[in-house]
Amino acid sequence: MANSGMGKRRAAAKAEGGAAYQQRRQEILKIAAGVFKEKGLKGASLGEIAEAVGTDRASLYYYIGSRQELFDDVVRKAVEANVAMAEAIRGWDASAPVKLRELAVGLMKSYAENYPFAYVYIQEDLNQLGDRNEAAHALNRRYDAAVIGIIQEGLDAGTLRSTASARTIAFGFIGMLNWTHRWYDPSKEPDAEKIGNAFADMVLEGLQVKRNHRRAKP
Repeated sequence: MANSGMGKRRAAAKAEGGAAYQQRRQEILKIAAGVFKEKGLKGASLGEIAEAVGTDRASLYYYIGSRQELFDDVVRKAVEANVAMAEAIRGWDASAPVKLRELAVGLMKSYAENYPFAYVYIQEDLNQLGDRNEAAHALNRRYDAAVIGIIQEGLDAGTLRSTASARTIAFGFIGMLNWTHRWYDPSKEPDAEKIGNAFADMVLEGLQVKRNHRRAKP
C-alpha cells in the first residue's frame, strides 16, 4: 500500500510538472547518470544512487519508480536526439563528406552537452535491458542506417572511395566516435567541436576523393 501511495504521489507530481519538482528530478538524473556510467545498469543500486543524491531510498521513490525507469530517463532523450540528428543530416542536400563531418562534430558536441547521458547508453550491454531491449536495438538500427546511407551515397556519387563496403566503413566510423566514452570528459577537454573535426579529418583523409569539403555548409 505504501508503494502504491508513493506511486500515485509521484504520478501526480510528474503530471503537474511543478518547477521545483522537475528541477530536483533533473538533478537526480544527472547524478544517477554519473553512477550508471561508473558502475553500469546492473552494478548501480538505487541505494547507491540515493546516497550519491544525498537522500534516502524512500525519498528517491518520490521522483523515480525503479532503477530501470531511472536508467531509461537518463539515456532516452540524448539517444533519441542523436538518432534524429543523424537522420536529419542524411537528408541534407549536401555531399557525403560534408554530412560525415557535420555528424562527427554534432555527435561530439552532443556528448559534451549531455555528458554523460549518451555515454551511459553506449557502454551498456543492450541485452541487459530486458523488455526495453528491442526499443534500444530499434534506435541503434535507425542510427546505423543513417550512417550507412550517408557513406553509400558518397561511394555511389564518387565523393568517397574505399574497397570496403558502406556498412564496414560506417561501423568503423561509429565505433571511433563511441569509443570516446572511455576517455572523453568535457570538463578536461572542453572543445568537442575540435575533437569532432579531428575525427572527421582522420576518416575523410582516407575516404575523400575531392578535398574541398572542409566545414562546408549544406
